[in-house]
Amino acid sequence: QVQLVESGGGSVQAGGSLRLSCSFFGSGHTYCMGWFRQAPGKEREGVAAIVTDGGTSYADSVKGRFTISQDNAKNTLYLQMNSLKPEDTAMYYCAARFGDCDSLWWYPQNVPFWGQGTQVTVSA
Repeated sequence: QVQLVESGGGSVQAGGSLRLSCSFFGSGHTYCMGWFRQAPGKEREGVAAIVTDGGTSYADSVKGRFTISQDNAKNTLYLQMNSLKPEDTAMYYCAARFGDCDSLWWYPQNVPFWGQGTQVTVSA
C-alpha cells in the first residue's frame, strides 16, 4: 500500500512558476510515480513520471516547462512547473504504481494509488 499527500498548488499568472510536492509513504518496491491532471469537463491525463532509478518521462504538452524529481531521503516527489499557461489550469494528482513507467502508466485506470489532489489555476 502507498499513501500520497500533495501540497503546493495555488494561483499564478501566465508565465509564472509553481512547485508541487507529494509526500509518499509505504513504497519499498520498484515503482513508477508521477503526476496527472484533470481540468473541468476533461479526462484525467498523465503529465510526468519518474521511476525508482530516476528515469523520467513527460507529456508532450509540458516538455521543456515541467520537471519531475524525487528526494528519496525525504520521501518526497516534486513537480516544478515553469512558464505556466492558462491551459495548465487543473487539479493535479500525485499517483503511483508498482513496476516500471511503461506505456500503461499514462492510463489512469492502470494506476492504483492516488493523492487527494491540489488545484493549480493559471490566469491569462
